[in-house]
Amino acid sequence: MFTSVIKASPSLNPSHRHYNDLEDKEILEIYYQDNDNELLGILLQRYTMLLLGVCMKYLKNEEDAKDGVQQIFLKVIHELQKYKVEYFKSWLYMVAKNHCLMKLRDKGKYPAEINEQVISSPAENMDKMAAIEKDTILNNMETALKQLNTEQQLCVTLFYLQKKTYQQIAETTGYNVMQVKSHIQNGKRNLKICMQKMQHAQ
Repeated sequence: MFTSVIKASPSLNPSHRHYNDLEDKEILEIYYQDNDNELLGILLQRYTMLLLGVCMKYLKNEEDAKDGVQQIFLKVIHELQKYKVEYFKSWLYMVAKNHCLMKLRDKGKYPAEINEQVISSPAENMDKMAAIEKDTILNNMETALKQLNTEQQLCVTLFYLQKKTYQQIAETTGYNVMQVKSHIQNGKRNLKICMQKMQHAQ
């Protein structure tokens, strides 16, 4: 059904295949350093079906949806050359939704969602989106911290949140420096696992 759109999405140079294993944020960091548009192709391929779903939801027409995806691809490439985006998936969804709502407005169709705030430019909405994402991450981290054992929770909190050194933590807790390092390492690993589980559940 949507094969033509997927085939038309940005092609990936074989030399870039190893970037497929990187997270969105990591790829964006490399893109902002190298300005290599093929790296954007990796991200756009990841979310082609998401874009199609958004376009079909609002435009209700397969051809319009396929055209919309291609237009969004071009818009994303253009916008990322001007603005630094941290949370790509959320930002991409916002760009796609705004694009569809503007298309409907141009056709004289005004869904209830169209208002000045919704159709503002991606740049104007980025700060708000980043703040929402940051709040979510902080809330997840707070919840995940509570799931660590007492030793890991204490050492991780002192090290990352209070910026204490290994030696200072050892003096505060009574653990030796090797124990402190071990609790921080294990706590960091368990914290990441807990936060990933919560992120996938949201």
